[in-house]
Amino acid sequence: MSFDLLKINPHIRENIRKLGFDVPTPIQRKAIPVVLEGHDVIGLAQTGTGKTAAFGIPVLHRLMSGPRRQLRVLIVGPTRELAEQTFKAMNDLGAHTNLRCVTIYGGVSMRPQMAGLQHGAEIAIACPGRLLDHIRQGTINLSHVECLVLDEADRMFDMGFLPDIRKILQRLPAQRQTLLFSATMPDAIRKLAHEILRNPQTLQIAHSKPAESVSHALFPVSQHLKTALLLAILERTDRESVLVFTRTKQRAKRLAKSLTQSGHSATCIQGNLSQRQRQTAMEGFRSGKFQILVATDIASRGIDVSTISHVINFDMPNCVDDYTHRIGRTGRAAKTGDAFTFLTSEDEDMVRGIERVLGSKIERRKLEGFDYGAKPQPHAHHPAHQPHAGGNPGGRTRHFGQRRHRR
Repeated sequence: MSFDLLKINPHIRENIRKLGFDVPTPIQRKAIPVVLEGHDVIGLAQTGTGKTAAFGIPVLHRLMSGPRRQLRVLIVGPTRELAEQTFKAMNDLGAHTNLRCVTIYGGVSMRPQMAGLQHGAEIAIACPGRLLDHIRQGTINLSHVECLVLDEADRMFDMGFLPDIRKILQRLPAQRQTLLFSATMPDAIRKLAHEILRNPQTLQIAHSKPAESVSHALFPVSQHLKTALLLAILERTDRESVLVFTRTKQRAKRLAKSLTQSGHSATCIQGNLSQRQRQTAMEGFRSGKFQILVATDIASRGIDVSTISHVINFDMPNCVDDYTHRIGRTGRAAKTGDAFTFLTSEDEDMVRGIERVLGSKIERRKLEGFDYGAKPQPHAHHPAHQPHAGGNPGGRTRHFGQRRHRR
């Protein structure tokens, strides 16, 4: 099947062609016809499978007919990074259609968001907390919403947003199309889907396993040697862009600093940064200004950069699903990728869980010539020794196809 065979508005079909997409991904092939027919959908697909376009294309097709300058589509997701990624995808797919889209999330002023809504955005891409702020202040009108998309529903549940989602649902028209997309289906999300969807069609695409385009390797190492091992691997690896995940914000900050001091072009994204700082880091990584991005799990579902050749888990993720989402940042768009994970003695239980999902043992590697017996330096500052340290984006509106101005 090609996109040309789908009954899509010709303007949107031309945008798809210009973006270089010839054949739909499996989730797109299953979802687009069903959404176009008006059915409610439960879409189970791992990150990196093209699900944004799976709902974005039929949503934009819907908006090409019917009234303009009123909010008709609401897309709700867990993080500002995902909102920005969705905004860009919708902008690319909807170029030159004169449709408007606004992002709504915290950490930035509400005024540009209010202006976008007042100027008649047809699509709002929102994080739950800031959306509720607009609802309470009466600055958003949801009475014309025809389609609700809940994106990364399991992640919203993990982040404690389920009560907020229920409050938002109470403000939406009962007669609407609802699309729920999730990488996994925990009981709470299954219950919610049963409550809010009408005769949904369930579309499942290999949601339980990481993409087969990614190869996996474990690097057993003592905690105090992680930074030295990372530097050694970076020196010896043929790579494009590299995404490094840490468990804490402070560790991400300190590791990025260590990499920069060692001569690497590195930056970081973590929750203590302002929205402008996060966007600057992300745009620098996407453009190639920075070859290495160090991030906490805030970035595990909000980054779509096709040049990422390696994901390195400096710290083991907290759960198997987080592993899947992290490494889903590589091996995208028909490319292959590598996932390296640093393994300490405390991580064995998590490894067994990951191997159960993969259905095979993960290769354990040792870097030839690396001194695994080196002792900790008594006064050295290692990112791996930093204590745990304990900020949502939005406010941009533009016509689809309008050029983005860098600040």
